[in-house]
Amino acid sequence: MKKQILKGNQTLNLVGRILEKNQFAPDFKVVDKDLTEAGLLDFKDKLKLITTFPSLDTPVCDLQIKEFNKKANEFSSDIVVIGISKDLPFAQKRFCESFSLSNIKLFSDYKYSSFGINYGLLIKELNLLARSVIIIDKNDVVRYIQIVNELSSPPNYNEVFDNLTEIIKSPVSEIKQNIPKKCIPCEIGTPALPKSEVDRLLSLCPGWQLVDDKKITKEYKFKDFKEAKYFLDILALIAEEQGHHPTFTLIYNKLKITLTTHASGGLTENDFIMAQIIDEIVY
Repeated sequence: MKKQILKGNQTLNLVGRILEKNQFAPDFKVVDKDLTEAGLLDFKDKLKLITTFPSLDTPVCDLQIKEFNKKANEFSSDIVVIGISKDLPFAQKRFCESFSLSNIKLFSDYKYSSFGINYGLLIKELNLLARSVIIIDKNDVVRYIQIVNELSSPPNYNEVFDNLTEIIKSPVSEIKQNIPKKCIPCEIGTPALPKSEVDRLLSLCPGWQLVDDKKITKEYKFKDFKEAKYFLDILALIAEEQGHHPTFTLIYNKLKITLTTHASGGLTENDFIMAQIIDEIVY
């Protein structure tokens, strides 16, 4: 997955989790035109075509939304077309009403940057979303990714619809992962993992160190305090969405992260899920 795009002669950096084909799509939190929150589960059992863009107030984005709205009219009810940007919900509502767009569902990432961070599409320098198209199947597996290299260029529509045609033929896929991608809520009394399982999962998380058989920890170093704080803010959003509560120790340009499950008095699978998510994040 690309982590840089261009805006003329300027190189822009994309931050967030690494998104790859044939992996489960991360959940996310966006808001609709009525400020109601929505996420991946709201489109369960649907084949999802998601397109992102920087702003409705540009000609390329304007045409992009209208093109996908037009195509969506040709799709079956099993396919949902979603547009996501950081435009305010009020602007998105006005745009759809002005052009009578009813086939595409527009959502805003302005409040949390959740979609941008979880899908690695947040432009660090602009705090906007990169232009992209992602197709997620009925089993919530990522089947297609297109990130437009030049911010002012449109998506390759032919490539998108050719891939969608193929995915429609096989809209459900099966994948296996060593560690699930989402934390499961723990209750007091949930047992901690045995040492053998801790060792196995730790081997899948390079750089993390075991402390007192109850915690895992890792330290990240940045060029300055601002960069370290930026990374911490991204992790705080991810941790909140995952229902996890890491310990963050920020000292100038160093961020130390400690993971444990307090309800279990030790380590659970959730700690290793969180560790892998943290290691995915490009900043």
